[in-house]
Amino acid sequence: MFISLFCTLKRVSSEVKKWRPAGADRGFTFLNYNLTIAYHRTNLLARYGRWTANANGGVLESLGFKEGFRLDVDVPEGTWAGAPAFHDILIFNTGHWWWAPSKFDPVKSPVLFFKKHHPVIPPIPRDVGLDMVLKHMKNLRPGAIKFFRTQSPRHFEGGDGTKVEGLFSLKNNGTNVEARLVNRHLKKALKSLVSIFWT
Repeated sequence: MFISLFCTLKRVSSEVKKWRPAGADRGFTFLNYNLTIAYHRTNLLARYGRWTANANGGVLESLGFKEGFRLDVDVPEGTWAGAPAFHDILIFNTGHWWWAPSKFDPVKSPVLFFKKHHPVIPPIPRDVGLDMVLKHMKNLRPGAIKFFRTQSPRHFEGGDGTKVEGLFSLKNNGTNVEARLVNRHLKKALKSLVSIFWT
């Protein structure tokens, strides 16, 4: 998506500066128009990192948690926290991280949600955590354009078009199901907000 957008804009203006502003993975400024676009790989949108049980105990330890990932629902990930104040077009890449068992095993390395520096008790599932993260976002500056990119459907080549819905169905745990689950939550959040960013 980002490359397509870049190529489309480059047809209008060939004077381009390539750089990585505001922590972007990729960024370009179209000099003739003073227009900057950037690609931020945002993973879970909120700040996260490894969590290990404290030897002195705590509320999560009392529930039997020994390790996992801490995710602060009210703190933006540093890779993009400063981006909305800088960029004209933002493409947030999230989705497949939220339900990827290879990254966040619900038993061996669960995602433990925190708010205002304290664990959310009782512990909540990832879908509720995602909704909390999205609720802690607010309006972008006027004129900015934002895209949420989850992940394109993958591993589908040719075949009978009538089988596509079954192949990608959430009900059947189909291909790319984690990104489609995130799409559902994004759609719900975006219905109530035209543009969203962190509070």
